[in-house]
Amino acid sequence: MMPPWLALAFALAQQPDPAALNEAATNLAREHQDAAAEQSWKQAIEASPNFFPATFNLGFFYFSRSRFEQAHPLLATAARLQPGDFNARYVLGMTLVKLGRLEAGLMEYRAALAIQPKHVKLMLIMAVTYGDGRYFKEAADVARRAVALPGDDPNAYFVAIKSCQDAGEAAAAMDIAHRAVEKFPGSARANFEYGYHLQKIGRTNEAIPYLKKAMAADPGYEEPFFFYGECLMEEDRYQEAIGYFRTAIANRPDYVAASVALARALMELEKYDAASAELEQVIRLSPKHPQPHLLLSNVCFRMGDEERARKEKEISLRLRREDPTLLETPQGRPFPSR
Repeated sequence: MMPPWLALAFALAQQPDPAALNEAATNLAREHQDAAAEQSWKQAIEASPNFFPATFNLGFFYFSRSRFEQAHPLLATAARLQPGDFNARYVLGMTLVKLGRLEAGLMEYRAALAIQPKHVKLMLIMAVTYGDGRYFKEAADVARRAVALPGDDPNAYFVAIKSCQDAGEAAAAMDIAHRAVEKFPGSARANFEYGYHLQKIGRTNEAIPYLKKAMAADPGYEEPFFFYGECLMEEDRYQEAIGYFRTAIANRPDYVAASVALARALMELEKYDAASAELEQVIRLSPKHPQPHLLLSNVCFRMGDEERARKEKEISLRLRREDPTLLETPQGRPFPSR
């Protein structure tokens, strides 16, 4: 008969080692043997339910394969097991956002940022996510923090500009745009952003050199061409503006604002048939946008087709009621506290 101590030792030797199973699963996943890796992580967790590495790794495995429903409980457990682990809170936050639970995801992002308060990438993700939820003040606050940190990522500036714009902080947005163009003078986006803000406050003559520099730096970037065309429209230089609007549309065919501006320029030149054709084209590309229908109503009226003008106006009003966000700025709201 086997002695009791030897039986105990033998039983312990037969128990699975969660650390070894986790390491094996990691290697299997690296070799793209997903099914075997998944099974090995499950065995590790079964052997030791509170073993953090296997719990987090299997959760991340599911997350990286867009299996968010399966990832969520594992990552939530990992965050509970080690609440001070940055990656657990960060990936859990991303998973919750992917599942549509935006506020819960932001709570996890905030916990992760408290662990690594200088993580610029996380700050930018948070700013964008806050913006998606219309928490514009919070978006602007965290984006400004990202810009204040040392670094050479122009995206931090661009996210901060947009976040401040959404929050109604025009002066802050313009200040960041000015700093961006000074720091990245060759950037098309930086030149455009500063030119745009100068134009917006009526300093058009100062804006034009920046818009021109943006167009030269990136001929495929649609926005500088559109806004330079708008500058020309302000000076009644309609024929010149047409070429810039056409370039903006060529760069982005669904650019509704540029198509509408092009039609406006053609109307000013009394080229109503051409204006109508441009608006009908953009309506085919963006049938749910009310603005082309409204301008087409004006074109039809000038062409003497009052019946069509009335119908287009009715369509525009209906579309605006169906989706007012296309023409109205969404209002901000405070982020909920726990």
